[in-house]
This record gives sequence, structure tokens and C-alpha cells, in this order.
Amino acid sequence: MSRYRQQIAGRTYAFDHLVDVLAKASPRRSGDELAGCAAETDAERAAAQWVLADVPLVDLLENPVVAYESDEVTRLIVDSHDAAAFAPVAHLTVGGLRDHLLETAATSGSSAALAALSPGLTPEMVAAVSKVMRNADLISVARARTVRSAFRSTIGEPGRLATRLQPNHPTDDPRGVAAATLDGLLLGCGDAVIGINPATDSARAAGDLLHLLDEVRTRYDIPTQSCVLAHVTTTIELMEAGAPVDLVFQSIAGTEAANRGFGVDLAVLAEAHAAVGELDRGTVGTNAMYFETGQGSCLSADAHLGVDGRPVDQQTLECRAYAVARAFDPLLVNTVVGFIGPEYLYDGKQIIRAGLEDHACGTLLGLPMGVDVCYTNHAEADADDMDTLLTLLAAGGVGFVITVPGADDVMLGYQSLSFHDVLAVRHTLGLRPAPEFEAWLERVGLLAGDGRIASVDAGSSALRQLAAR
Repeated sequence: MSRYRQQIAGRTYAFDHLVDVLAKASPRRSGDELAGCAAETDAERAAAQWVLADVPLVDLLENPVVAYESDEVTRLIVDSHDAAAFAPVAHLTVGGLRDHLLETAATSGSSAALAALSPGLTPEMVAAVSKVMRNADLISVARARTVRSAFRSTIGEPGRLATRLQPNHPTDDPRGVAAATLDGLLLGCGDAVIGINPATDSARAAGDLLHLLDEVRTRYDIPTQSCVLAHVTTTIELMEAGAPVDLVFQSIAGTEAANRGFGVDLAVLAEAHAAVGELDRGTVGTNAMYFETGQGSCLSADAHLGVDGRPVDQQTLECRAYAVARAFDPLLVNTVVGFIGPEYLYDGKQIIRAGLEDHACGTLLGLPMGVDVCYTNHAEADADDMDTLLTLLAAGGVGFVITVPGADDVMLGYQSLSFHDVLAVRHTLGLRPAPEFEAWLERVGLLAGDGRIASVDAGSSALRQLAAR
């Protein structure tokens, strides 16, 4: 007889394994339905959440969703677990951890307390507790935990919202990239990173873009960092050739098999981490890795199976990717929450929920989390949904978001946030750019006296004067 049982309205729901409980307790999403692990009804989902709330945290520690022997991500999670940090909550159940987190979030000193707890939490624990939280709970807990990182600008300070300026171009045309970069700078964006997704993974093309961005940054003395989001092995090659690499980027996932599909493993990431550290290009910090994740990445690579071949839900696997990220002291981590498509997150409701989960779970695990607030054109979502998610994330203290000209990425073919969207939410919620970048905006005349962005004419004049120096 299964130990995981719950009766609702006269019917008994039984779950064969902890992996099944985690999957069926997840809020509804199309990816879990595609994988065949989702709850079939709302009643079954409620039963699974009830069961999950009573699962001891120790059970999640001792029973990772992917076997230790077959997966290096699991071995990383287990071998790096901090027993001393876990000790204060080791007696709790998942529901008890939820209560503990919400109580801690409501008290002074919450960030330090949650920071001390982070090394004791595993991705499975964090995923589990998020499944028994409402959206407001996720926002409260995320806001209570401050995670700072720094390179040339400082990310994650309370009361600030940074941005990645994403000047993608379908052919990597330098004029198009430069025009989009200028557009973003004039509107106060780019303090987290000026980051380009290259149209090809050619080392030569990536190197040309790196030199272009570095020239813009140094010409205007901008306290930010640049990144060309080429494959990590391409970036290692570029570092060896002397290219001006600030950050090393890589997409990562929550299983060894999925990371293998990305062409990486922990050893390659460690090599890149060591190499970029030796460059020592930062001024206010040394965090120099940039990771992207996304719910559904393991399933899309057919690398989502766990213990005994059971499908693992996509949100738990997403949390396991955060364990990979935190092993390498990143400057930035962001989930591309709606980018993979409606097969994994069907509509605006699912995208909003997933974005709040990703931010809260990554932050609880100690990561400098950002979110690409986005959707593809064939999803049942629109700009109103993105406005809602952006506002909720900003209220929850998200470190940074991604911005593109006009909210439309013409190279990747999806919808994200515009530069103006971030201006609006900063003004509405009283948020400011990263401190070093804000000082630069004031110095060059791009901020008016009231802290808002100066007029475009004033900004253009300021940059023209800089360029003439």
C-alpha cells in the first residue's frame, strides 16, 4: 500500500512515489501534461498538495528525484549540501517550511536568516514548498531575501531594478546592434548587462560583437558589463584569443542528460569559471558567470526522467538547474519563462505563475535571479499578462529583467519587455537602476533632477558631447 494517500470527498487518492507527489502537486501546466505526470483533476492536485505538505524535509533530502549514481547534478546537490545550515529546519515538513519561511519573511533581519538557511535547502525542498504556496506567498518570501552580485555594477540591492539591454539583430549587423544599444541607454537600460544573442555561434562573429560592445562601453565609460551569449566553449576559445570577455554565458538545465544536450557538463563550466576569473575585468566585484534556465528545457530534450524512469515535473527540474548555477558564483541568472513555448507553459496564467516560482525558488537558493518576462506568438498570452508579471516580480524584488526595442525581439522572434516598460514600473514602484549605473546616468545628463530619465533630446545631446571628447 502506498504511504502517500489522501482522501477528499469520499475518494482516496494514492501516489506511488515522492516523484509522483511532486509532479501532481504542481499547479497546472501544459508541459507536465505533455510529460504525462500532471494531476488529472483539480481534486487530485489538491490531494497531492495535502500529501506533500506533510512530507518531512528529510525525505526530500534522502530521496532526490534523479538517482545519485546516474546524474552529476544530483551528486552536486547531495555532496554540497550544508548539514549545519539545514539543522534548524531538519525537523520540519514541507508545510512547516512554508510557515517558517513566511514567518521569517515578516520579521526584521529576514534576509540574513534566509541567507543562512539557503545552503541547507536542496532544489527538491524549494520546489516542494513552492507548490504549497500561493502567488502572494512567493512574492513575500522572494522580497524578504536580498541577493547581491557585482562586476562593474551591483545587482540585487533593495529598491533597485536592473535590466539586460538585448540589442539582437537577425544578421548581427553592427549598425543595428549599435542603434538598439543607444536606444536602450537613452532610456536608462543596460545596467545588468548589454547582452547579445548572436545569430550564429561563429567564434569570429562573436568576437566582432564583443569588440563592438566593449568599444561602446569604454567610449562612454559605462559602468556595466557586456556579454555575447555564445556557447561556453566558444567563449573559452575567445578568452584564449584575448577577446574582451566580461561574462561567460551558458544555458543550463536540471539533469546531466539535459546539460549534455546543451553540450556542457560541470567540468566545462568549472573550466570557464576559472578562465574568466583570471581575466579580472570587474571593478566592484568578481562575479562573472551568466546562466539562463527555463521550465521545460529538460522535457524538450527528452531528459526529464528520474528515479525508476518516472517523469519529473518541469518546475522541480528547473529548481535543480539553480543548483548548477549557484556552484559557480554567477553575476546573473535568469529564467526565460515563456520563451520555450505553449507546449510547456500554455497561457498567461501559467507563465505568470512559473515566473513567480522561478524567481522565489532561485532567490531562496541564493541566486541573483532575473526573469525574461516573455511569451511566444503562438502562446495564449499577451502584453497585458507581461505587464502583470513584471509588476508582481518588481514588487517581489526581482534583480533584473530583459528589455528589447519595442518589446519585440526581431532576431529570436518572441515578445519580451520594452525599455519603456521598465521605466514605467520603476516610476510606479519607486525603483531605481543599479547604483553605479544610476550615478553614470546622472553624470552624463541622462537623468533629470527628479530622478526620471531626461528627454530624448537632452539624452542624445549628452551622448553626442561624450562622443566628441
